[in-house]
Amino acid sequence: MNCNEARPLVDASVDRELSAADEWRVREHLAGCEQCRRVADDAQAISQMIRSAPYHRAPAGLAARIVAALPSTEVASPKATPSPAPVRDSGGWRAWLRNWWPGSGAAAQGGGGGWSAPAAGAGPRAATLAWFGCAVLILCALAVIGSLQLRRPAAETAFIDDLVSSHVRAQISGRDIDVISTDRHTVKPWFNGRIDYAPPVFDLAQQGFALAGGRLDYVGRERVAVLVYHYRKHVIDVYVFPPGASGPAVSGAAPSGSSEGYALLRWEAAGMTWWAVTDAGSDALDGLRAALDARLAGGASEAAGS
Repeated sequence: MNCNEARPLVDASVDRELSAADEWRVREHLAGCEQCRRVADDAQAISQMIRSAPYHRAPAGLAARIVAALPSTEVASPKATPSPAPVRDSGGWRAWLRNWWPGSGAAAQGGGGGWSAPAAGAGPRAATLAWFGCAVLILCALAVIGSLQLRRPAAETAFIDDLVSSHVRAQISGRDIDVISTDRHTVKPWFNGRIDYAPPVFDLAQQGFALAGGRLDYVGRERVAVLVYHYRKHVIDVYVFPPGASGPAVSGAAPSGSSEGYALLRWEAAGMTWWAVTDAGSDALDGLRAALDARLAGGASEAAGS
């Protein structure tokens, strides 16, 4: 991939909209192209700035000032006509809308400011515009809420694809292990200086999951520690990182499932987030998690001192 091919894909890469294959090609190009890497860093900075921008709510009296500035559509009558008696609001969506709007309702009647129903002198056109503006605001709020609810599953799906791609890429390349050892006292210190956290490491050969070593991988735009276990003739990659450091936030029950024929399992233990990927099936991952949880519960002090 050259610069002309990579530049149009940078924004999509920042927004996690690329397929696993295209994402890998873009990252491979960025690793050797300083100019495109600067473009990607700028796009990432702009994206983070937008997400962290504060939300400003419109002043409570803004709607009243807009309504007051609208021209009246009523035609002056040569004879004075008595003002119509105020209509008692029987409820419904208009009453709910007035109560929902900041500073309206009883507070507005007491002189507390804010917006209330347009006065009769404002004319029917002003009233229609005011209600239309409120409806637009409600629709915008619903759209924002809907997009936030849809964003989390999309982010998790992209991260799962990234995990599976990492697992498959390691198996195909034949470089799935950086430090080959069954001794956790060799594997765990190997990560020192390569990442800013210390993953718990255990050999679970007695439970059927032999530690083969570890490697450093790049998943979810972060460097991640990967523990490699052998289960019968299968390989299980266990990705370990602090919560929030990589991938979507964990909420609710620990999910399990499959993607492209590979079983996945996610859970939290010992202050870390754990993701396991394998082609051996979900039963193997359940057994590995049970064995790891047992060792973490029984040897927390030993692991912390190692």
